Amino acid sequence: MNLNGNLKVWAKRIKRDGVTLWFAGRHPDTPWHAKALGLLVVAYALSPIDLIPDFIPVLGYVDDVLLLPALIWLTVKLLPESVLAECRGQADAWMAEKGAKPSSRAGAIMIIALWAAMGIAAGLWLNPQSL
Repeated sequence: MNLNGNLKVWAKRIKRDGVTLWFAGRHPDTPWHAKALGLLVVAYALSPIDLIPDFIPVLGYVDDVLLLPALIWLTVKLLPESVLAECRGQADAWMAEKGAKPSSRAGAIMIIALWAAMGIAAGLWLNPQSL
């Protein structure tokens, strides 16, 4: 298989595992730490808004290419094998039926809140007399 084919397979697995985490967040046997990290990762992954907008050269794709896959990988490693297998089956069925990933309004709100907090922090840092 060539590099392009390998990248497509990898991207499909990452997309599937993002949906897997969505189901794992609702699974009763998911440990609390995996559930907490997974819900944050899923909210960000399914958010229509990126932390670093894609129009920013190079940096715009860092979250899509490095950060998000690393967080998905870490969260998947925290899941028990039985939960992972069950949730991957649910994710495969979802993607076969719906043909797309779900979306997250909570993720969009989280990103907007993060941008606002960074803006306020930058403003306070640049103008400390405003405290």
